[in-house]
Amino acid sequence: MFKTAAVKVRIVRKIALTLLLASAAVMAKDTLTFSAVGDILIGRNWPDATPVLPPDDGADVFKDVQHIFRRTDIAFGNLEGVFLDAGGTPKVCGNPSMCHNFRMPERYAKHFVDAGFDLLNVANNHSGDFGDAGRKATARVLKEAGIGFAGFEGTHETYVLEKDGVRYGLVGFAPNIGTVSIHDVPRARQLVKELRAKSDIVIVSSHMGAEGAKFANITRKAETFVGENRGNPYEFARQMIDAGADMFFGHGPHVLRAIDLYKGKFIVYSLGNFATTTGININGTAGYAPVIEIKTDKHGNFLEGQIHSFIQQGASGERRPFADKTGACIKEFKRLTEADIPEAGLTIGNDGKITLK
Repeated sequence: MFKTAAVKVRIVRKIALTLLLASAAVMAKDTLTFSAVGDILIGRNWPDATPVLPPDDGADVFKDVQHIFRRTDIAFGNLEGVFLDAGGTPKVCGNPSMCHNFRMPERYAKHFVDAGFDLLNVANNHSGDFGDAGRKATARVLKEAGIGFAGFEGTHETYVLEKDGVRYGLVGFAPNIGTVSIHDVPRARQLVKELRAKSDIVIVSSHMGAEGAKFANITRKAETFVGENRGNPYEFARQMIDAGADMFFGHGPHVLRAIDLYKGKFIVYSLGNFATTTGININGTAGYAPVIEIKTDKHGNFLEGQIHSFIQQGASGERRPFADKTGACIKEFKRLTEADIPEAGLTIGNDGKITLK
């Protein structure tokens, strides 16, 4: 009996040692890879009488891009709306012409899983479109799908995902009610510091800045849009990195904005639209749907990146990301970065390669 017990102990110890060594090997990786995209809203199931759903019920929305998400350690996007099959309290706006309520079927979370998404930001101006019911349903659906998310004030402000032995912390910010606010900078810094203490890599996502092609350039000043203070993305990104963030993914303007590097950490001020339904303009640069793929060392310091160019509008009129052979996203990021952040310390090649100068 004692011999059998001893054998069992040796087996347990051997398994534990094997797992420990495997974990150590993962943590010793020289590089980590990330893919990031902008706003995502697959179809609309509201108003109930006139839903607008994609072909094949959304199954093909990510088919041209998912190979990138699946090969990176972490795939990130901004969820522009809520998962809710029915009900909720639609928001009412002072200016109906500027008011859009975005609600998508709960079953569509499967498409995010199949595509390979790991983390989603839920802090934006549409996360409260259907009130508390919309936020609760979204949280439930994403939890059931196994996708990490952050950005709901008071309930889901931060998230830590452990994957292959690495802990990735996410926090999402926005200027909107029900989200973790960009305007409470001391609180924002504290959340990042808390994530830093329990994560190997800290990712900050922020929905901020004025909207539209007229506002593609970074001003380095506070921005106002339709009477709302949308913050200073340039300053906020730096404050978050000073607090301990390793990368900053911006969205909200619905167009691309410059790429930057601060203290060795990667910043993109706006990833634009990515996969969006009716009610969101995708004409001109608003239809650019890039995927940015980056590599960092195990401490989150930027090593190199790649811009993959996609355009939302296909020849058939279908609204999803289609591969773009003209490199439109590459040219736009290059133009904006050279104009707005010439001191960034980065070079964007005509092939979309992002390298250190």
